[in-house]
Amino acid sequence: MTIKQLSVFVENRRGKMADIIELLGSNSIDIRAITLADTNEFGLVRMIVSNPDEAKTILRDAGFMVRTSEAIAVGVTDEPGEFAKATRLIADAGVNIEYLFTLASPKDGEAVIIVRMDQPGEGVTALKKGGFKIIDSKEIYG
Repeated sequence: MTIKQLSVFVENRRGKMADIIELLGSNSIDIRAITLADTNEFGLVRMIVSNPDEAKTILRDAGFMVRTSEAIAVGVTDEPGEFAKATRLIADAGVNIEYLFTLASPKDGEAVIIVRMDQPGEGVTALKKGGFKIIDSKEIYG
């Protein structure tokens, strides 16, 4: 039920994002979702890609600090209040959301939210009981 997410520690310097994105593109790795959190000197790029294991190797071989972690992809109807329902179910299950970001959905009317939780099993159970779809990694990676 989980998907692999890459986290890349990168210098906050002109061209570094382009280097990462070009490197993946030139190796036929498709970026499905990406987010960047930065400080003055460094940034943390989190992304979902078509082949996380290969992408990790490619980026490490190029000198980037990379790690993988597990996250959940939640399908949410693209209507006001639906995402609020999902986050309330997670909170009421006693689970903390560490971070989240969105993923472009291949289906009209559906949003996909990537969620990292401190207790993913409990979070998934709560979401399923609430009627939310947990999206399989095969569907995400393509």
